[in-house]
Amino acid sequence: MGDGAAQERKKAFVTGASRGIGKAIAAALAGAGFDVAITARTVEPGEEREHSPTAARSDRSPLPGSLRETAAVIERAGTTALTVPADLLDRASLGAAATTVLERWGTVDVVVHNARYIGPGHMDRFLDAPISAIENHMQGNFFAPLVLNKYFVPAMIEHGGGLIVDVTSGAGFGDPFAPAGEGGWGISYGASKAALHRVAGILGTELAAHHVRVVNVEPGFIATERIAQDMARYGFEPDGEPPEVVGAVVAWLATSAEAVAFNGTTVFAQDFCHERGLLPGWSGPKARPPGARPDLSGARQAEFDAKYGAAR
Repeated sequence: MGDGAAQERKKAFVTGASRGIGKAIAAALAGAGFDVAITARTVEPGEEREHSPTAARSDRSPLPGSLRETAAVIERAGTTALTVPADLLDRASLGAAATTVLERWGTVDVVVHNARYIGPGHMDRFLDAPISAIENHMQGNFFAPLVLNKYFVPAMIEHGGGLIVDVTSGAGFGDPFAPAGEGGWGISYGASKAALHRVAGILGTELAAHHVRVVNVEPGFIATERIAQDMARYGFEPDGEPPEVVGAVVAWLATSAEAVAFNGTTVFAQDFCHERGLLPGWSGPKARPPGARPDLSGARQAEFDAKYGAAR
């Protein structure tokens, strides 16, 4: 395919694309005709990094997946992969990755904030979690997406608009049924995801006039490589739905004219994918117990406003 065709293709940027949900999103966007810039820490297969969910022990065993392997998937779809490694805790590396993409492509049409901090704290209870671990989660899961948005949003505005997808979590708007280590999660994960969850509604309101949409996508329980390798001992079995469910939903949001209606809202990927038949061959989510007790503060506020509020 010639350079002219490559220039005409839309562009996407996906974080945490070395494996799991991020890899599936990158593949789905490539399948929809996007050139895709991908970022993560793991560039080559077999690299070792700390990924223990707890400060009580270390685990540097290699996780499956790498940016090299995801790039190959993108290129097999017939589009261009641009590999820009970065670390969520290193703001300079995030800036370098974004700058490289913008220098090469001028703008991106879609930014997907899928990556999250992988390291101690996720499965530690509050009294066992160092404050530094909680800070790392806030930097990786909340501040890092904001840092990248500072680069990409002005470019989107200049070029007429775009889509930002924040991969959220039920842990950001619900409480666990059990403590961390027994099927629940630590405060560092839930609080940092809650912070990210609030971004879409605020930025979606601020940026709507510039045709920049911001949408939360809640994956539900997904079977990823890291769930299989790390999380069984904490009460999470690798029996979730395929990552391609989330990929299909993000590709729909990036390409459908109907998607503009979802600006500032949360899309629940499994239900959305099943209702619209976005993933051929997938029969829909398995019946499973609820993963969290949802915080109903917003629903109660809506009831109060409906009863007592004046029309805006």
